[in-house]
Amino acid sequence: MAHVELANVDKYYGHYHALRGIDLSVDKGEFIVMVGPSGCGKSTTLKTIAGLESISSGRIVINGRDVTREEPGDRGIAMVFQSYALYPHMTVAENMGFGLRMQKRPKAEIDQAVLRAAEILRLTDQLDKRPKALSGGQRQRVAIGRAITRSPEVFLFDEPLSNLDAALRTQMRVELSTLHERLGSTMIYVTHDQVEAMTMASRIVVFNKGIVEQVGAPLELYANPVNLFVAGFLGAPRMNFVSVRLGRIVDGTAEVAVDGGPTFQVPVVADLPTMPPGATLTLGIRPENIVLRPASAGTVPATIRLVEQLGRETILYVDAGLLKASSSESGTANLTVQTAEPRPLHTGEAIHLSLPENALFLFAPDGRRISRARPVFS
Repeated sequence: MAHVELANVDKYYGHYHALRGIDLSVDKGEFIVMVGPSGCGKSTTLKTIAGLESISSGRIVINGRDVTREEPGDRGIAMVFQSYALYPHMTVAENMGFGLRMQKRPKAEIDQAVLRAAEILRLTDQLDKRPKALSGGQRQRVAIGRAITRSPEVFLFDEPLSNLDAALRTQMRVELSTLHERLGSTMIYVTHDQVEAMTMASRIVVFNKGIVEQVGAPLELYANPVNLFVAGFLGAPRMNFVSVRLGRIVDGTAEVAVDGGPTFQVPVVADLPTMPPGATLTLGIRPENIVLRPASAGTVPATIRLVEQLGRETILYVDAGLLKASSSESGTANLTVQTAEPRPLHTGEAIHLSLPENALFLFAPDGRRISRARPVFS
């Protein structure tokens, strides 16, 4: 196991500032998952840790040793790529032992390391086969086995499951989590898949435009995003955002109102930024927190535009004329509702929605979350 630290890491590609002062500390034995949109810097960060990309400034430290200028093979890391990168003319055993052969290790040591990795990954009956005879999931296990045989201090994964179908991805998520528990190794993992991040990570690192927006346990980030970007990025379907006007703030509670629509009371943090009455704020609510109710004074009328039946639950895309989208959207708000409503719901149907105040998020004009933190149930 190894501790990994990035201290004020910057990376330029010409004039393009890809990484902007990245500070990150990974504890021994953690499973860290990096997420963010394309081009945000997560894969670049992984490659700088591996030594595949040099950094422009800052330091990278592994187990107290500054490896910033060291070659990849000297850093005590092993990397698993999206493309498997297996040699087609070699058997599974030869692929898994390749790194050790390059280090000119004794054959008995290589055979023992390969057999141990094969047992962990349930590949003992595949050792004599070549990659073309394997399924996608088996090929990825071989790539992981090649990393295991090297006994690295840190495992790095660059979207290793993105080439697999949905069923195999689910299976491999379980296998990787089991592998982490069994080895107790430090693992740093890059993905676009939020399900992978939420189910596998000890902590999630959210990247955006070359900076780290937030680091925390999956449920903590989901319950308490620090800003609009994290709130909108984590969660599928994504959080709904609605423009509101600030009224009074009394006893730690902000009164906010939708123009021509309902008023909400939202508990807010003590260190509020300066905002005049009438300031435009953004109200957020996750789709699963919106409730279908009979028409009443506290509900919002809406019309269903699209229904997605997912079996146990249903996703509704609705137009709620009273709720205007936040500045990041356009036109009438297209709210997304996730419901377990047992009755059939149909396109064009008129419904009424309740937005429970205890499920609301509130964001300042600069995007900072100003609603109070909510408890996280693990």
